[in-house]
Order: sequence, then structure tokens, then C-alpha cells
Amino acid sequence: MTTENYLADWREHALVTETAINSVVIGQSSLIRLINVALFARGHVLLEGDVGVGKTTVLRAFARAAGGEFERTEGTIDLMPNDLVYHTYVDSDGQPRIDPGPLLRHGEQLTTFFFNEINRARPQVQSLLLRAMAERSVSAFNKEFQFPHMTVFADRNKVEKEETFELASAARDRFMFELNMATPVDEDIRRSLIIDTAYHNADTLIEQVTYGLCPGDQLNDVSTAIQKTVTTSPAIEKYILELWRASETPGQFGVSVEGVEMDRLILAGASPRGMSALVRAARVVAWMNDREYVIPEDVHAVLPAALGHRIFFQPIYELRRSEISPVLIHSIMNVVASP
Repeated sequence: MTTENYLADWREHALVTETAINSVVIGQSSLIRLINVALFARGHVLLEGDVGVGKTTVLRAFARAAGGEFERTEGTIDLMPNDLVYHTYVDSDGQPRIDPGPLLRHGEQLTTFFFNEINRARPQVQSLLLRAMAERSVSAFNKEFQFPHMTVFADRNKVEKEETFELASAARDRFMFELNMATPVDEDIRRSLIIDTAYHNADTLIEQVTYGLCPGDQLNDVSTAIQKTVTTSPAIEKYILELWRASETPGQFGVSVEGVEMDRLILAGASPRGMSALVRAARVVAWMNDREYVIPEDVHAVLPAALGHRIFFQPIYELRRSEISPVLIHSIMNVVASP
């Protein structure tokens, strides 16, 4: 099979997966597209939103579509790093036992690791997860464990602040996308969500997604083929470099945010890893739209999700991140001239 036919077949898999998940999680098509993009760009996803909007449901639906082995961990104040690596207990004979924890239990067959309410976990736990995300490996029992196919999905609610820990900048940078899942505003969708009993049982909804629809143990090869096939022109490359510079020194590009002193705003712009993630994701968007080249609209489709959490503000403005970051990214897209 030629690369062209191979990618065409997988494009169909990707779009069918998207359609299946849109049928069980309604009113979130843009967010579902971005999670799908991250899956094929081999990036991890952090999902934020209010309580009860369906964050866990949509991530579990993607995990089912990816098939393979799945593990879920609940973020709690008393969770320790070792809890991800091993589990200690007393067996029925009264003997102490040590079994592999959620990260190690399935070895290389682990395709999805879902961390629920990650902001409730201590920084030490987040640090261990950071390595697992970055290197898809962890050391334990004098051995190196590899998870080559693992995608980390994490969520956090933005309502409660008690007994929570803000993610460190290095941890946030490991997520390809940070997405906000808002409550739908369309009246028909809102009515369906609360009146239609089909949407009242998350487990039943998730079972409607075909298991292994987009096999997670094959996505590395698909992603590599996409990245090799979809090209970026010199004009697009220059544009992306300009966007990078604008993330570091927005004031020099004429970018402004009302009520903000632009020369005092930025502590650090997007990282090379962040810009690389942006390019990988833009190539996947182009591929999903049946193109072998990136256009500015592909970059715009992923820019807020890929860079919004990777531009760090001075402390005086960091507390207003949720207000400033979307406006800043929008202004950068409007001001920096696209080809």
C-alpha cells in the first residue's frame, strides 16, 4: 500500500472516530476535533472546565476509541508518587504483597492514561507524571519501563481551589493542548442534555463508541507518516517564526491588551517544544482536511490551544491569566501578518 492510500485510510478512521464521539458528547465539536488532532500528533491533552460539563466522558470516549489498555487515576491530596508505580497490600494469607501500579500494570500495551482532577495531586506526583509524559518511560524496581503508545489525558475543574495545586510551568508545557470545555449555549443542546435520558448515563454513552476504532498502538506510525508527508512552505515557516517572536515580545509587534503594560507582561514566551507541537498539530489539521501542505488557517486552528498555556506572565499578571491569555493570543493572530 502506498503512503497516500495508507494515510487516506487512516483519515477515514480519524473522521469516523470524531463522528462517533460527537454523537455521544453533543455541543463540543470544536473541542473534539482538537483532541482528535492531538491524538494523531501524539500529544497529551489537559482539559479544563466547570464541574459536570462532561470532561471525563469525552476523554473516556477517546480512550475507548484508542483501544488497548487503559488506566485511570483520581487526583487526591494524599496521592503519592509511589502510588502510580506500585500497590502494596496484605493478601488473603496475611502476607504483604507488592503489585505494579497503574503506570506499570500493562507495560507497553498501555495506550491511555487518564488522570482525573490532576490539580488535586501533589507536585511530587505531577513531577513523576511529567517524566512519563515526556519520555514515555519510568524507572522502578531497578528496571526501565516503556510506554511507547501512551497518551495522557488529564482534566481539572476550575471551580474549586481548596486542596488543589497549580501545575508547574514545566508540567503544563508537556501538554500539547490545554483546552477549556464550556457549557453549551445552544438551547436545543442544553435541553437534550438535561431532558433526554440518553445523555444521563455516561457509561452507556461511551459504550456506543466502537472499541479500538482508532488503534492506539498504531498511531505512532501514522503520526510519523503524516509529519513526513505534509509540508510547510518557506512562507508558512517564516510566519510561524514570527508568531514565536511575537509570543516573546508582543509589544514590538504592536500587540496590545487593554489594561496591560505590554513591556511588563511576558516572563517567557513559547518554548521550542511548544512551537514544535504547534507545527505538528497544524500538519495534522491539514491532513484531516485532505491536504499535503499547511495553510495559515491550519495554524490558526491550533494556535490558542497549543500556545495559550505556554506563554508565561510576570507575577503581577499571572493571576489574571484566564482573562489575559485568550485576548493576547487573539491579538497576536490578528496583528502578525499571515502569508
